Amino acid sequence: MESLVNFARAPAVAILHPPLTWASKKKVNGLRAKLGDDNDPLLLTAINSASLRFQETNRPEPLFVDPYAGCFVSPNVKMDMRQCSHHYCLATKFIDDKLLRTVNHIDGVNQVVLLTDGMDTRPYRLSWPPSTVIFDLSPERVFRSAAEKLAGLCCLTNCVGAKIPRNCIFLHVPMEPSGIQQSLRAKGFNGNRPSIWVIQGLPVMTLASFEEVLFSVSNMATNGSFFLGELPAWLAETEIGIKSSTGQWMEKLFMSNGFRVDIIGYDDIARNLGKQLAQGDYKNILFVAEQLQFSDDQMETWRREFQRVEEQGDEEGFEEL
Repeated sequence: MESLVNFARAPAVAILHPPLTWASKKKVNGLRAKLGDDNDPLLLTAINSASLRFQETNRPEPLFVDPYAGCFVSPNVKMDMRQCSHHYCLATKFIDDKLLRTVNHIDGVNQVVLLTDGMDTRPYRLSWPPSTVIFDLSPERVFRSAAEKLAGLCCLTNCVGAKIPRNCIFLHVPMEPSGIQQSLRAKGFNGNRPSIWVIQGLPVMTLASFEEVLFSVSNMATNGSFFLGELPAWLAETEIGIKSSTGQWMEKLFMSNGFRVDIIGYDDIARNLGKQLAQGDYKNILFVAEQLQFSDDQMETWRREFQRVEEQGDEEGFEEL
């Protein structure tokens, strides 16, 4: 996982190679966050995404309400109140709805893994059912900065006191060289229980680093679990040789890890919600994938059970003799 997690060793420009979330020179469709002297590229990208959520929240008919996004942006942020919906906000709405439908209507799904930029507010702003365990895997320094602002006494939108819903658990998992699987298991993730995974904002620098993420999710997610979110489209452009369509590339990549995948059109979401999609190039891919194979923990549980039954049969056969 070194290509994914050891950001400090990489030059700043490498992090800004087309980011997972949309950002361009600190500007967000007329919105500008005042970042002072902090030039951390991970922090800048996370603030840009928070700015988009803040802008959407303050629309007359918002797609969603994020009462905490204002904690992360400058008090003098410039608002762009055009009626068009940004791709990122449409994706956020889609992911929110899919998350809540899954945890509320599919029995046993109470593990949620969020692969984020460190400023994802879903643990606080979504109405999670009791007993939901939420894991946020994100850059430690960005998450720490966000947590300090959420707990601060001075906040633009009076969003102090952000709390997790009653009887739910929220666990931050810093990205470590030991990898996603080891870190999540150390925090109590159970690979024998259903889960839903979301990737939106997690910095991805190379195709190989995303393949490691996908491999880890495949190993830990039980049969029938979901993995959804946004990927930078440039991942599909790094393949050597003749390039297939994005859909074919996605299908090949995900199916090789046991997932059936569908690409979701941003224009379809906008149309279904009665919104107009913002103009401009947005180079992300929105997807939903379902796990078709069994997790490593499921396979190990069944291996032990088979071994137990086999040994029990041998003992019974010996007694008959």
